[in-house]
Amino acid sequence: MSLPTPPRSLFRSLIPALLALGLLGPLQGWAQTDAHHEVMVKLSTSEGDIVLALEPEKAPKTVANFVQYVKEGAYNGTVFHRVINGFMIQGGGYTPTLDEKPTHAPIPLETSPDLKNERGTIAMARTMATNSATNQFFINVSDNHSLDTTQPNANGYAVFGHVVSGMEVVDKIKAVPTTNHRPFRDVPVTPVVITSASLTH
Repeated sequence: MSLPTPPRSLFRSLIPALLALGLLGPLQGWAQTDAHHEVMVKLSTSEGDIVLALEPEKAPKTVANFVQYVKEGAYNGTVFHRVINGFMIQGGGYTPTLDEKPTHAPIPLETSPDLKNERGTIAMARTMATNSATNQFFINVSDNHSLDTTQPNANGYAVFGHVVSGMEVVDKIKAVPTTNHRPFRDVPVTPVVITSASLTH
């Protein structure tokens, strides 16, 4: 089990005191780099590559959860098992034979009015239980504001990044023929496979 990372707000609150004591010098460059660090993930799929820019400043727990699965190779060989044109494409949790992948413990819901379910954003899938997201995610192919929240961490679906390259691949996936495969609905007739997921820098 990994220990939780102290919130960045704690470090920021210490900056004035460190400056006053002359102790910030060696840390100042680190603080600036950390505050603007960008997390990029490439999903290589059977339909092409999708590159995502994640938002650790606005959704730190959600990004950390997603990155953990990426680093473990947990998304490699999974599929987009639920595809609804005009809504979203969902994946990350099943193999091409629709066997469920193992997961870590669910994470708390982390929504923000600043992160909306708009076309091209990536968000965590969950059950009806608020704090139930694990490994499954979805990419919005339309503006789905009914999935948003107006209050931090109050229902809604947690957006944590957006597509920066490969939206044409997402659009290709959203249009594939689908069928029902009990207990699943809207399953691509031909599996759309995530061959690998990797951090790009």
